[in-house]
Amino acid sequence: MSRRGSAESAFDGAATSGGQPSPVGAGSPPAVRPPRSRWRDPRLVLGIVVVAACALVGARVVDGANDTVEVWTAAHALSAGQPIATSDLVRREFRFAEQTDADRYLSGDRPVPTGATLARDVGAGELLPRTALSTGAVGAVTEVPLSVGAEAVPSTVHVGDVVDVWVTPDTNVRDTGSSSGPGQPRSTLLFDDVTVVAAPRSATSLGPSSTRQVIVGVAEDQEGRLPTALAALASGTVILTSQR
Repeated sequence: MSRRGSAESAFDGAATSGGQPSPVGAGSPPAVRPPRSRWRDPRLVLGIVVVAACALVGARVVDGANDTVEVWTAAHALSAGQPIATSDLVRREFRFAEQTDADRYLSGDRPVPTGATLARDVGAGELLPRTALSTGAVGAVTEVPLSVGAEAVPSTVHVGDVVDVWVTPDTNVRDTGSSSGPGQPRSTLLFDDVTVVAAPRSATSLGPSSTRQVIVGVAEDQEGRLPTALAALASGTVILTSQR
């Protein structure tokens, strides 16, 4: 056998080894496209942004729900005209929907204004509104106690109200010069525009008393009337009038 024939026979034997022809290029790996990075997927990026925004909004809502404001409240019932002291108030924390609502009340972070008085009654536990305060300067007054018949005091008169004090002479004292007729007593104005300092309601075990004590504060400009007024009060019937 020639050399050429021997070489061809060897090649054919190697090609048909195992009874099956060997595929061409069986040793090369298949071509695979590299996977796309997930971080470049716009849907993933959008999802991350949405989640972060929701977390931020939720945190702010929770923080806002926990915000409270400290305000002054009445420790007990307070009357109109009463000077305000820190001992009359208690700090309480409240949550308001709007800052404008909180601004309507006296902040507990600040001291009570010096010389402040109440312009109206404030109930126990009530938040102290700014509109209930009166910071006008109050001059010195002389307190004058009055014994007034229960029917001679308007039912609407309370501490802090401004009243006029009248006196009517007793029936055994006649003023023939009165315009109401000969022998008829005439009422005299003793004090005008005086403030009620105290107005306790007196009563007995048998029922309400027929008289009531009222204390008024007479300002300096009316103190000159005191001697005459006190003499008239001792011999007459007191009547209080007020304007509403």
